[in-house]
Amino acid sequence: MAAEPKIALVTGANRGIGLEVCRQLAGLGLRVILTARDPRRGAEAARLLGREGGDVTFCPLDVTDPASVDAAQAFVAQQFGRLDVLVNNGAIYPDDSVSLLDVPLATVDETLAVNLYGPLRLCRAFVPEMGRRGYGRVVNVSSSSGQLSTMGGGAGAYAISKAALNALTRVVAAEAGRSVKVNAVDPGWVRTDMGGPGAPRSVAQGADTIVWLATLPDSGPSGGFFRDRRPMDW
Repeated sequence: MAAEPKIALVTGANRGIGLEVCRQLAGLGLRVILTARDPRRGAEAARLLGREGGDVTFCPLDVTDPASVDAAQAFVAQQFGRLDVLVNNGAIYPDDSVSLLDVPLATVDETLAVNLYGPLRLCRAFVPEMGRRGYGRVVNVSSSSGQLSTMGGGAGAYAISKAALNALTRVVAAEAGRSVKVNAVDPGWVRTDMGGPGAPRSVAQGADTIVWLATLPDSGPSGGFFRDRRPMDW
């Protein structure tokens, strides 16, 4: 008897890395919930992947809005009964031309709201039930900008938000239990709207390690930071 397909939710998934993660997970046979703030663009992205043969459903989600997260949690429960895989991909990258000592605090607040508190809300919504059921995979899409061992100046709000996301990864991994694998990933500099056309990596390359972590076996790692499927320093 064939195993029941896993259910995966990906945030910020109407374009770029998130869209490609949805495509690759669907290609592996997972049932994918593609989420995005923009209902029109999100629904169109889900239709695109559906035409490619993927089992992809759209759910509107603004990770900064607690009511939106609650609605997504209810949608998953009603439509699928559970969530097996959570990919916290949605993020913003504010203008990095201003020193952190000068950047408006509103910009820092906005960056943390999306890049840190958003993933925290999603983890709070779904990880406890993953632990109770004895299976879960959480992938936090981070960045080398949040790597403390190499951190310098520039893109301060973004760097701080990703360093905090890495800390969130460690704490949730420790608290979630052994059956829930929680990891962070640096996808590298990828040709997306955020990365720009001059980036050296394709979206397929950027998505690869995310998908690998989202489908880890029970013997896989947890609480780690990875690039190209290899551990990297925090």
